[in-house]
Amino acid sequence: MSAHHFRALYERLRRGAPRSTPDGRPGALRHMTPERVVAAVAEVRLGRTVSLAAPIETVPGPDDPEPARHRMTGPAPGELGADGLHFATDRFAMNVHGDADSHLDALCHVVFDGELYGGVPASSVTPEGARALSVGLAADGIVGRGVLLDIPRLRGVRWLEPGDSVTPDDLTAAEAAQGVRVGPGDLLFVRVGHRLRRTELGPWNAVTARAGLHPAAVEFLAEREVAVLGGDGNNDTAPSGVADIAFPVHVLTIHAMGIHLMDYLQFEDLVPACTRAGRWSFLCVVAPLRLPGATGSPVNPIAVL
Repeated sequence: MSAHHFRALYERLRRGAPRSTPDGRPGALRHMTPERVVAAVAEVRLGRTVSLAAPIETVPGPDDPEPARHRMTGPAPGELGADGLHFATDRFAMNVHGDADSHLDALCHVVFDGELYGGVPASSVTPEGARALSVGLAADGIVGRGVLLDIPRLRGVRWLEPGDSVTPDDLTAAEAAQGVRVGPGDLLFVRVGHRLRRTELGPWNAVTARAGLHPAAVEFLAEREVAVLGGDGNNDTAPSGVADIAFPVHVLTIHAMGIHLMDYLQFEDLVPACTRAGRWSFLCVVAPLRLPGATGSPVNPIAVL
């Protein structure tokens, strides 16, 4: 996609995205109305829950040079065999945004042309945290109908190779093949097979090579009024297909349309569950941590079939 075409698409998507609902819900979360949340509950038929998050990495790798740090802080030496009450305690720290761990991007995550989503000045992101559009916008959780579109399944391969892109035609063809249709307020999950490839072939430097969506596919999200986008990769393809824009899908979704993204999820447990159930839609519950001023959060989305 040429830089000129990208700019035209960006402006078109930006103009078509109202800023908020009367109750103040910003961005694409406006599509997740109470009525649609209630309707999503009808997706529950089996009572089975499936996590869409990958285990948090604590060992350095080519895609995760600064992994999360987990250490035990208790019990103290000698307490394990001692009489009386003692507690096992630990401490955890991580980089929220990376190329290995499952996380949600807040609307303050992307700065483009000196602004955040909705024309909010980039200066609202301070060393103390974001004063606007932080992950706190999702403090009450994100609950709605989830839909999984499995692109490797559509193409008859185990995974998309790094550098490959999901097109708008892929999304509509996957809908037809799986007998499902993405609708307003849905959480759309697009599988490219990143996690399966990583498990079987080992991690690689996903900064330079990964499968993701083609920028043109974002128009599909706009037409269907998708509330949230999640992928088992970064959602963006690398190398980028747009000159001088390393993460065009992030810019188009978060910055132009106000869509929260979830990156580096895992669908390898969900795919067989959906296959057995014979359907690709489900209730989905996302509960980000309540981190004041944060640009995102580690996340463990739960599909309920």
